[in-house]
Amino acid sequence: MTNTTILTASKISKSFKQKEVLRDLNFTLPENAIVAICGINGSGKSVFMRILAGLVLPDSGTVTIFGTRLDRRTEFPASTGVHFDNSGLLLTETARNNLLLLAMVSNTVSKERIDEVIRLVGLDPADKRPVRTYSTGMRQRLGIAQALMEDPKLLMLDEPTTGLDFDGQDWFHDLIRELQGQGKTILITSHSKEEIASFCDQAYVMAGGTLKPL
Repeated sequence: MTNTTILTASKISKSFKQKEVLRDLNFTLPENAIVAICGINGSGKSVFMRILAGLVLPDSGTVTIFGTRLDRRTEFPASTGVHFDNSGLLLTETARNNLLLLAMVSNTVSKERIDEVIRLVGLDPADKRPVRTYSTGMRQRLGIAQALMEDPKLLMLDEPTTGLDFDGQDWFHDLIRELQGQGKTILITSHSKEEIASFCDQAYVMAGGTLKPL
């Protein structure tokens, strides 16, 4: 972890159907840190992360990533990999084909890199089974591979250990530490204070639309 800040969120507020979800939140993310935001389902942590990734616009406030302020005109933040849920997976395709099809959009990821990240998350690029046969944990691993395939500097992972057994959680913690060792910055959400306390550099609790250090 360094003293350099790569992401800053200032006075973020968001409401849905007149229900306030986030209220005047401030947040900074240090470079090369593992940082977690925990909270119960419905606490607003996933909404907040989507705002940080530029996928949802706040009602008020600003987000800056790598010196670029996000707004309606901003494309997806540079050098950022995200994983929120597995709803975008093509269930009739293999894991490898899912990533190959995504790679066609940017045309910047080689087949060798796709095979590399599939192996990195503990899956087999030669597996011919469709993703619909995968367990929840295997789909989580594939989603993490998707976030990694363009080798981003910043990873945002929403509840990445959901569906993973204890061995899978240990694997994930080791992977995150390995990625930190490569210079990456990782922001995750979780509903488990105990889990994140074991491997994160900083942790926050989301409750009542506010964010507090754990």
